[in-house]
Amino acid sequence: MRVTVCELPDERRAFAPAWEALVAYVKEQKSELVLLPELPFSAWFGRTPEFKADVWQRAEAEHEVMMRRLPELAPATVLGTHLLTAEGRHLNRGFSWSSAEGYRGIHDKYYFPDEEDFYERRWFDRSPRDFTVAHVQQDLALGFLICTEVMFSEWARHYGRQGANIIVVPRAATRHERWVIAPQMAAIASGAFVLSSNRVDEHLFSGRGLVIDPDGKLLAETSREKPFVTVDIDLEQSTQAKRTYPRDVVE
Repeated sequence: MRVTVCELPDERRAFAPAWEALVAYVKEQKSELVLLPELPFSAWFGRTPEFKADVWQRAEAEHEVMMRRLPELAPATVLGTHLLTAEGRHLNRGFSWSSAEGYRGIHDKYYFPDEEDFYERRWFDRSPRDFTVAHVQQDLALGFLICTEVMFSEWARHYGRQGANIIVVPRAATRHERWVIAPQMAAIASGAFVLSSNRVDEHLFSGRGLVIDPDGKLLAETSREKPFVTVDIDLEQSTQAKRTYPRDVVE
């Protein structure tokens, strides 16, 4: 499977040309799977410690507009997160989109930080905790660990025991090395490939999209000079990895 990860700008004027560049790149690379960063279609509002309805509504509208543009990345399957309001709750929902299946909501983010620049607990509500593998394509078993969730490695192992081939980690994350180590540990715990894409700016977000193999080896990463990378992965490798240490240890 040919997979693409990216880093996309938080700043809106920079985002528009970056999106066009990503569309062109995906078509040139003939990508089969593309992972977007966490909530990529609006500027980051989590710096504000008070929930503001007008800010939420504007961000939700911006996401709705860009969600309608996902077909620009076809025929690739697109993975990411978007915000939405459902039954009065404010959610950060992981999704897949493909021309064959359309939009599919898969996983609502459950773990939210509440600290400077990341007051997400004040902006988002929880759905019931659910880390169930989704079968997105005929041969792909997929799990979401949205940003902070990758720090809870028990759920990576849980996905692995369900047969996940790929775990995706869309991020809105800083430059701390934990954002590389934790995805590597998720791969080791699960025996799955881990893909991660991130926002980027000059101050808060680090970029550095990642492709990691089932034993935790970093296969590729993005940079400011190379904001998109594509890797061919063999899903059978993840099947074989689950029969080896530490995935084979009896609990």
